[in-house]
Amino acid sequence: MSRTKLQGKVLASGLAFPEGPIAMEDGSILVVEIQRGRLTRVLPDGELQTVAEVGGGPNGAALGPDGHCYICNNGGFSWRTDDGYSRPIGAASDYDGGSIQRVNLVTGSVETLYTHCQGVPLHGPNDIVFDDQGGFWFTDFGKKFDDRIMLGYLYYARCDGSSIRRAAKHLLTPNGVGLSPDGRMLYVSETETSRLWRYPITAPGELGQEPWSSPNGGKLVHGLPGYQRLDSMALEESGNICVATLVDGGISVFSPQGDLLEFHEAPEGYCTNICFGGSNLQTAYITLSGYGQLLAVPWPRPGLRLNNQ
Repeated sequence: MSRTKLQGKVLASGLAFPEGPIAMEDGSILVVEIQRGRLTRVLPDGELQTVAEVGGGPNGAALGPDGHCYICNNGGFSWRTDDGYSRPIGAASDYDGGSIQRVNLVTGSVETLYTHCQGVPLHGPNDIVFDDQGGFWFTDFGKKFDDRIMLGYLYYARCDGSSIRRAAKHLLTPNGVGLSPDGRMLYVSETETSRLWRYPITAPGELGQEPWSSPNGGKLVHGLPGYQRLDSMALEESGNICVATLVDGGISVFSPQGDLLEFHEAPEGYCTNICFGGSNLQTAYITLSGYGQLLAVPWPRPGLRLNNQ
């Protein structure tokens, strides 16, 4: 396994815990600011433009087939900030559940699509990826309190708001989610276990399940040793899975077979997300959330083009 330092350009700073980067055709990057409850556009010259005030805690974001931005809203965090470095420490005092929101990028209007599934509230929607069938997979991280953790699920929903279903359960802090290049495999990262799982997709919204002793029906791809935490992800065109990694901050690159190929070290511990854009999708846009930065880095291989990219 090779280890290198991320070498790139800081495109923006002063963001309030950025996440969910989306590379746009015009060269701008959309990010959510979890701490401000905002969807923000970062222009190529670094100017920041507010797209929408969505409230709560916007966590993951993706473009839908209708051109709107779909947001996983975790319902809000409480925060600790030391010397300009911020981190979430639990549910917000006014937390009232999570949701899936849709933002019109032209008007900035915000619509709530889902707050429940079969009568059960969404606790902390986190990351999202669209398939080629007009639906999307998303993780629900759950929610942390001082004395308990509310478990989340892996969900599948339609972008028109017509249906939502649980696809997998018993995941412990599910965070990142991504699709293989052929669309037949779904990858999910767990934060607190630092494990990467995969599921075969048998039909839209349906997953093959491993028997016990898999705790969640997934097949283990890789689990990092020591004290590490996994966040969100993006895939390369080759099928490699690039997972933002916390504590020893950076991007861990795994092969589909489960080998840890590379680690790209970030300048801070809260390296939370990655997307690909630019020429040949060989620029990685990485959120460094603790200090509120968006970093652009030349990547050694092309990223995977998303279904609505």
